[in-house]
Amino acid sequence: MYAPPTGLEFRQIAIPTSIESPDAADFIEMVRVRNLVYLEMNGHDDERIAPEELLPAMQRTDYEIRLVWLAVQDGETIGRVGVDIPLEEDSKVVFWRIELLRSSWGRGVGTAGHALVERVAREHGRTVLQSWTSHPDAPGPRLSPPTGFGSIPDDHAARFYRRHGYSLEQVERNSALDIHEALPRLRDLHAEALAASGDYRIVQWFLPTPPEFVAGYGWMKSRMITDAPAAAMEFDEEEWDAARLRRHEAIYLDAGRPMQVTAAQHIATGELCAFNELVIGSDLTEATHQEDTLVLAEHRGHRLGLLVKCAALLAWRDFAPDSPRVLTYNAEENRPMLDINEAMGFVPIAYGGAWKKVLDA
Repeated sequence: MYAPPTGLEFRQIAIPTSIESPDAADFIEMVRVRNLVYLEMNGHDDERIAPEELLPAMQRTDYEIRLVWLAVQDGETIGRVGVDIPLEEDSKVVFWRIELLRSSWGRGVGTAGHALVERVAREHGRTVLQSWTSHPDAPGPRLSPPTGFGSIPDDHAARFYRRHGYSLEQVERNSALDIHEALPRLRDLHAEALAASGDYRIVQWFLPTPPEFVAGYGWMKSRMITDAPAAAMEFDEEEWDAARLRRHEAIYLDAGRPMQVTAAQHIATGELCAFNELVIGSDLTEATHQEDTLVLAEHRGHRLGLLVKCAALLAWRDFAPDSPRVLTYNAEENRPMLDINEAMGFVPIAYGGAWKKVLDA
């Protein structure tokens, strides 16, 4: 019979209103250990974030509850547990993460953390548990998802998920682009995309979104749920009105993290129909992160994905010339977007698994 590790505590963090608040110490410690875990997992520091930059994303909103615990054993912080609870009507899902320093593996800490995740999910009436994790490439047995696209090593993390009743539903590719090396290629591809997309023009802005683009940008954000490949992972349909878009933008604006949005606009109708997001921390010498990219299904076939990606990166060089690389994530079955990335010069650096479990009612 399983017994929780001795000396282990999951200490729920009260999210402070400011890093300078007297109650911010646990939050700052959580970010410290988060950054160490990501460095161990990825072998690079490009996922590091400062506490003041992460704090706005952790605040409770009308759209999601974000809960987080420090994992502390014998007085030492060894990781964190997080549960995100969407507040869409009739939602069945929770999203979670258990991130532990490698030195704490094999002690039963992850299993104890997962028991906490399941308890919180049941308390909120949720039955679909979903999670993503990184799987560094390694020799040996591999696992493939039902999509038939991609695979991951059957490693420590994969064995943990399967032992707790999860199925691998999708494989994601993490790719990186050396911006400096890619510039000539990006200019050539941009010219090709412009020639193929004569009915469209590029519009571009940094957050906050200009009022004339709020409705169109919000509509495209809502379509990420319906138009992007999700395999058998479950997501609630979302309504992105102006209030929701402005709350989303505040995560970046309040953190001092600049985000550039590049969109394709249909000239005849004025409709926004494709977009790309690039974001960076307050230190413009860090890696750039490409967040959402989407071409609305009804506008595909005009090379708009290539157009917005190339236009975005060419403009980004003027804003953050010392950012050395761009990181992005794509489902392995999203072949059209991977074709674009590969043509631009993105190369795979890691793979991730999307995992799902359905609880008994």
